[in-house]
Amino acid sequence: MKRVSLLLLLLVALCWASCDKDDVWTVSPNAKLEFSCDTVSFDTIISTHSSITKTLQVWNRGNDGVRILRVSLGEGSASHFRVNVDGEFLQGGSGEDFEVRGKDSLFVHLEVTLPSSDSDSILPFEDELRFELESGVQQSVKLIASGMDVYTLRGTVFESDTTLRAGRPYLVYDSLVVCPGATLTLEPGVCLMFHDSVSMQVHGRLLAPGTLNRPITFRGDRIDRLFADLPYDNTDHRWGGIHFHGESLDNVMTQCDVHSGDYGILCDSPAHLDPDHPTLVLANSVIHNVHGMGLSSEGCYITAIGTQFSNSFGYTLNLVGGAYDFVHCTVAQYYPWDPTSHIALYLSNCVGDNEEDYRPLHWAHFVNCVITGRGDDVIEGRILENQDYKCDYLFRNCFLRTVASNDSERFVNVVYDSDTLAVTGNAHFCKFVDKGYNYSFVPDSLSAIRGIADTTYTRLLAPFDRLGIDRMKEGKPDAGAYQSNYLATE
Repeated sequence: MKRVSLLLLLLVALCWASCDKDDVWTVSPNAKLEFSCDTVSFDTIISTHSSITKTLQVWNRGNDGVRILRVSLGEGSASHFRVNVDGEFLQGGSGEDFEVRGKDSLFVHLEVTLPSSDSDSILPFEDELRFELESGVQQSVKLIASGMDVYTLRGTVFESDTTLRAGRPYLVYDSLVVCPGATLTLEPGVCLMFHDSVSMQVHGRLLAPGTLNRPITFRGDRIDRLFADLPYDNTDHRWGGIHFHGESLDNVMTQCDVHSGDYGILCDSPAHLDPDHPTLVLANSVIHNVHGMGLSSEGCYITAIGTQFSNSFGYTLNLVGGAYDFVHCTVAQYYPWDPTSHIALYLSNCVGDNEEDYRPLHWAHFVNCVITGRGDDVIEGRILENQDYKCDYLFRNCFLRTVASNDSERFVNVVYDSDTLAVTGNAHFCKFVDKGYNYSFVPDSLSAIRGIADTTYTRLLAPFDRLGIDRMKEGKPDAGAYQSNYLATE
């Protein structure tokens, strides 16, 4: 038995020796390496912050082995890129003596940290990774990255009136607090990038007057990609959200883009509702792709005109008590990260199922709005009424995906979405969604959303849509935040 084992070990050893002896290392100039790409391109990177790791695979497609005398960065030790070749870090930007057997490959891992350029512009940086073979053949792969300087805010508390200027983005850590009595003004074009779970807490006042060409953006700080065609910025749960506390009144947000948070906008109940001092006025803005509620309000007065509320794991609009005017808004519930149907609008005058926890709903008026989604019925609520109190809610000239109502006083000139094709959204919206989860809620030219708006409200409050399109150009404005411009989108 021992003799058999020794013989077996001897045969294995001879096999190994034979394999090593059979390895042939070519110095032919025709033997070249093949790369998984000719350019390793990094997404835009925040200056002084390390990038994600990119991988380059290097193949030897030939039968004979190839020896690499040197792998080096063009900028050498001065390069901003870092390289690891098959487990060996290139100290000083250079390494020697690598081998790739025939029909084999090796992996190269790359990272980059770019310096601050003290610039408001995004600046490109380039280098190349060079491979010098034993045959004298030289090959290279281009390395590209772009650096973005930011202003860093850590645990920032605004105790007095402050204006944040446009230019480079603001990177927010820990929290951003506007104290009672203070007003924070954001110039058109300001971009606030919040770190994980960081939120904006407003006890005072926020003025964010963005414009069509210079919107104000609230987003997370991940600017790389989850997959090749999916930026992290198109996923939810990237940061906290905007929280208006009960003492915060007269907030105005125009052409603002709030997306990818744990929630969108949360409004706490004020001490008393004052029609002359609304909690929030939203105009031509977007609240999109959040993990919780899109807009959640308890007992507040909110006006929203020409605004898109879309794709939330929680209710897209959660309105409990208070007073609300929504004109030419699109509320679209197509949350992509969960297969179940979700509610676009929840309207109530009590908290949960507790009838004793009453919240007066003074009025809730929806005019020229689109409220739709993936589910068969995306509107839900709990309204308590009696002989002494009749709740004032109204849907006028709206497109609704819900069960048709015979209440002609509260549902006036409403078009109900009974088309089952609308489950995908393709029946009503141009383009709708692509592989990168970019959505468009512009009505399709044949959509039932088209031409159903009340022109009186359009002329008075929203003559132009969120993208600057003249709603009255064709004489029949569409419902929702967007006017179909099908001649330009076909």
